[in-house]
Amino acid sequence: MKARLPEGYGKGAGNLQQIARQAQKLQEQMDELTTELEAKEYSATSGGDAVKATATGKLEITGLEIKPEVIDPEDAEMLSDLVTAAVNEALRAAIKDKNERMEALSGGLNVPGMF
Repeated sequence: MKARLPEGYGKGAGNLQQIARQAQKLQEQMDELTTELEAKEYSATSGGDAVKATATGKLEITGLEIKPEVIDPEDAEMLSDLVTAAVNEALRAAIKDKNERMEALSGGLNVPGMF
């Protein structure tokens, strides 16, 4: 008696190679996107545009603008708070953009170590 094998049985190695190629292509696309995002700049303001911070996708602050009218030697704490708020918002924008674009690229696939 001859046993019937399910359709597609024995083609696992081919499917595995196809999956590996797809994973490699996805990794290449993610690397390209990461390079693009690291060069991108994100800006945020606080205190009604009194303080503006600019960060890169590498999460490095590249600029900080402070309007002279908010520099009060008697209230350095307020200026510190404005700077902190602007910097944190610029960094959050960079992180959010990266997460959204990576998720769109991967279709929501979450593979540890991929990004």
